[in-house]
Amino acid sequence: MNGKKIGYVRVSTLEQNTERQLNGINLDKVFEDKCSGKDTNRPQLKLCLDYLRDGDTLYIHSIDRLARSLRDLLNIVQELLSKKVSIHFVKENMEFNGDKPNPNQTLYLNILGAVAEFERQMIRERQREGIALARQRNAYDKCGRKPSLTEKQIDEINNRLTNNETVSALAKEYDVSRQTIYVHCKKD
Repeated sequence: MNGKKIGYVRVSTLEQNTERQLNGINLDKVFEDKCSGKDTNRPQLKLCLDYLRDGDTLYIHSIDRLARSLRDLLNIVQELLSKKVSIHFVKENMEFNGDKPNPNQTLYLNILGAVAEFERQMIRERQREGIALARQRNAYDKCGRKPSLTEKQIDEINNRLTNNETVSALAKEYDVSRQTIYVHCKKD
């Protein structure tokens, strides 16, 4: 009996897309996460791992798409192999099958997993350095979303509200939600 061909794809943010991952591979089902690979607490990864059965093959674009921690990577691979699920890393052209252990591939998996973990740690270090420098310039508090309304707009809206203009009309005109107006402006 042949198992199913299952795909798992992951990108780190909602803005990124997974189109290039596993492109051209005929799969029975694909699980897709749009979140960090820093740990295994990913909804679609959990569903994927629960879904896989004896004889299935899991296709993953690259090792770092599955895990950014060597421990997590090895745990997932071991869990799948114990379920008699084959794992195929497309970019690295590596396949793991519990029936045919390959010491060279196991070594390569450990090396690439360690590199992925190192890369994750370097990203975090650069983030910490950037935040520290921004704080020194007093620019860190300026990070994040810009205010929806300027102080001048808030004053204008307050004046117009006192002239009985509706919150709905003002929200539409200033391209903000009614809640934004309720939060930032006083309605007497």
